[in-house]
Amino acid sequence: MENVLAKLAEIKKDYEELERRMADPNVLSDPNEYRRLARTHAALAEIVANFEALGRVQREAEEVRALLHEKDEDLRKLAQEELRRLESTEKELTGRLKVLLLPKDPRDEKNVILEIRAGTGGEEAALFAADLFRMYAKYAERKGWRLEVMSSNLTELGGFKEIIASIEGDYVYSRLKFESGVHRVQRIPQTEAGGRIHTSAATVAVLPEAEEVEVEIDPNDLRVDVFRSQGHGGQSVNTTDSAVRLIHLPTGIVVTCQDEKSQLKNKEKALKILRARLLDKYQREQQREMAEARRSMVGSGDRSERIRTYNFPQNRLTDHRVDLTIYHLDRIIQGELDEIIDVLIANEQSELLRP
Repeated sequence: MENVLAKLAEIKKDYEELERRMADPNVLSDPNEYRRLARTHAALAEIVANFEALGRVQREAEEVRALLHEKDEDLRKLAQEELRRLESTEKELTGRLKVLLLPKDPRDEKNVILEIRAGTGGEEAALFAADLFRMYAKYAERKGWRLEVMSSNLTELGGFKEIIASIEGDYVYSRLKFESGVHRVQRIPQTEAGGRIHTSAATVAVLPEAEEVEVEIDPNDLRVDVFRSQGHGGQSVNTTDSAVRLIHLPTGIVVTCQDEKSQLKNKEKALKILRARLLDKYQREQQREMAEARRSMVGSGDRSERIRTYNFPQNRLTDHRVDLTIYHLDRIIQGELDEIIDVLIANEQSELLRP
């Protein structure tokens, strides 16, 4: 604990130095520098507030302990009760600070590229993919995030074979990074006349958005195809060659965008998706190498793993990673995801706190 307290004292010192620098006229006249400092300052604010609260509680506890030696029995009893309360608060604040001091995922603040694809189950899987997309769109709206569809492949019944969207806002990746994986649904399909429950699936990938400086793409590594946008059923949506297909030759990654009428806009969106996929590929390769070096693949986060089941007849959602079962699927599917995400974050923190 002494090492933790020393680290907290250093953080408080840095926090106070940031406050001093933010009041500097030179910094105030530079919006970019001020925003940078303010962001760091805000990130430390909760740690410092809890550290100061811990100090106050510890000082109060010392004062109360002195009363335990008083001759007055009633005063000693009151002191014992107060000491129990303060020690409980101290334990709570210490635990909270340990969590706040955990190493931060540098990607947590990033915007994301959300990719949803229908899996096994035909048209019902495509309809489920559409349900998942609407669920995330409603969650994004609740959070005040901005969602933009980058690419989509619609089916005749209104499902999605594939839909890709960007989501921008505060700490988007930190909240959505646990959604990557196979999502399974159990329900009676619209196309089922006999009323039998079917099981189908969709895959979700949440990729942190990559900046150009993070993933530099050599134009010589790209093959760019342009063609006319097509709707479902092969009907032409556009009379110009506005759709764009990018093929990254070294990796074989293919990205197609055709939702915009402008070829330039479709190419910009395709490049954005390609950068995110390349960053994800590189990072997963690094993680795989590290995991193999540790000889441990537990919690690898492989997207092929089934992570969640949505059972509509029982109004039940089960997250298989944390053995969480919730019996209000109707609210979850309307975008009330915080209950699940908070449990997954707490589970990750518990794993990181293990000695």
